[in-house]
Amino acid sequence: MAALLLAGLVPVLGGCVPLLVGGVAVGAAAAHDRRDYTTFIDDQQIDFVATAALDDEPGLKGRGRVSVTSYNYLVLLTGQVRSEAEVALAGGVVSRLPKVRKVVNEVTIGPDIDFARKSEDVLLTSRAKLALFKVEVPDFDPTRVTVVTENGVVYLLGLVSVAEGDAAVEQVRYVPGVVQVVKLFEYQEPKT
Repeated sequence: MAALLLAGLVPVLGGCVPLLVGGVAVGAAAAHDRRDYTTFIDDQQIDFVATAALDDEPGLKGRGRVSVTSYNYLVLLTGQVRSEAEVALAGGVVSRLPKVRKVVNEVTIGPDIDFARKSEDVLLTSRAKLALFKVEVPDFDPTRVTVVTENGVVYLLGLVSVAEGDAAVEQVRYVPGVVQVVKLFEYQEPKT
C-alpha cells in the first residue's frame, strides 16, 4: 500500500524537488515569492547567522530565548529575555550583521513562555496561514506572506500591495486567539 501511495506521489512531487543553492535548499516557496532568489537566499542566511550570533553572545547565554525571522533584509526579533539591556544587546548584535537593513526588535522582558503557550502560537500561525487563503484580492498568493506568532501576537511580513496587506490583516485579526496583528509588510504595487 505504501509503495502504491509513493508511486502516486512521485509525479506530483516532481516539481517540488528543492534546488540546492549555496548550501541552502530552495523549493516551491521561492517560486511564488516576490523577492528575487538572491534576496530569498540572503534572508535564509541572515536567519542562520543571526541565530548563531545570538547563541554565541556571552551577554545573552542562558538568559532567555530570541527568535529570528528575516524577510527582504528586515529582521524581526521575538522572544523573551530578562532585562532591557539584553533586549538592546540582541538588537545591536543583529543590526551589525552584513546585509541586515533594519531590525524590528519585539523581544519582551520576562520569563520564557511555557510549552502550552508555544503550542498555542504554533496553532495560531497555522490558523493565520489558513485564513490568508480567504483573501479575495486579485493575484494575491497567501504563500507570499510570512506569519510569525509570539505570545498571541501575529506578525505579518511580505512584499504585498496595500490592498493585499489590508485584506490579509482583516482576515488574520478574526482568527480566534489572536491578541494583536502587527503589519511589517513592505508595499509593492502590482505591475500593470
